[in-house]
Amino acid sequence: MCIRDRDGRPLVSQLLCTLETGRTHQIRVHMTHMGHPLLGDHLYGGGFKTKATHLGAAARAALTALDRQALHAALLGFEHPATGETMRFESPLPEDMALLATALEGS
Repeated sequence: MCIRDRDGRPLVSQLLCTLETGRTHQIRVHMTHMGHPLLGDHLYGGGFKTKATHLGAAARAALTALDRQALHAALLGFEHPATGETMRFESPLPEDMALLATALEGS
């Protein structure tokens, strides 16, 4: 999904990221460095707050209601350090983020 501003420039995109390491804030730091911070990221994305003003009213309201970064770990997997067993955990999209995604699609 990619939402564009009035001039056709990308404004908001939904991405799937696959991590190679467990570095703290890895996604947040790298996305902000590329000029594409996470919605709702006040620590790393504060310089991009004006982009939210280009969203539709429903999307702005859903983002305000989210009150956190728009970041969700849908799948986590790792090798258990003691047993070597592959561990896999899945989590559905939380309701607040689903509401944001729906509102963004309508923008």
